[in-house]
Amino acid sequence: MTAFIFDCDGVLVDSETLSVTELGRSLRLAGARITDAEIFTRMIGRPIAEIVSIVAREHGTDATPFLPEFRTRLAARFEDELRALPGMAEALAKLPGGPKAVASSSTLPRLAQTLKLTGLWDHFAPHVYSATQVARGKPAPDLFLFAAERLGVAPRDCIVIEDSPAGIEAAQAAGMRVVALTGGSHAEASGLEIRVRALSPDAVIAAAEELPETLRGMMTTV
Repeated sequence: MTAFIFDCDGVLVDSETLSVTELGRSLRLAGARITDAEIFTRMIGRPIAEIVSIVAREHGTDATPFLPEFRTRLAARFEDELRALPGMAEALAKLPGGPKAVASSSTLPRLAQTLKLTGLWDHFAPHVYSATQVARGKPAPDLFLFAAERLGVAPRDCIVIEDSPAGIEAAQAAGMRVVALTGGSHAEASGLEIRVRALSPDAVIAAAEELPETLRGMMTTV
């Protein structure tokens, strides 16, 4: 039995550009001299607590007091602007049979919001998991191992669908195969394809429409 574990932001929902824009604004309000381009390059896929820790260490400022306003602004923008990745709903309906889960650095409330807003919640519930449920976020393997355990599937029988270098590294560290999906609107701004190819994932695809056939091909080569 093969299980499919999806990242959420930038894979299921086209949220990364919105998130980085609002996060960059909050980090700069906190006093960090950081650009959106740097966030795209270094921080996509990481838990917000880790990002705050990096900023504190490198910029000498604590962004924690600015996070509630960041979350409020982002939730409002999601309500108005968030969409599923183009073609994702159709791709999920065509996937090979097998258990599915979401494993994301986002919090559980935000995952519920984004997946319900985009109509994708019922494809995965109740198997929606957050880095807040494990000791270490991506690029550590903890979250993917946690999702596999909850699905009742061995790590070697899982295929992860990711967009971020941190997520790809986490999947590989968990002993799982991984598909890099570079179809999000943030891909060009973050130089995503070059960066993910450097990590040698099992497949790289540019659109959700390619996903069902790609996964079927990987299942036949187990």
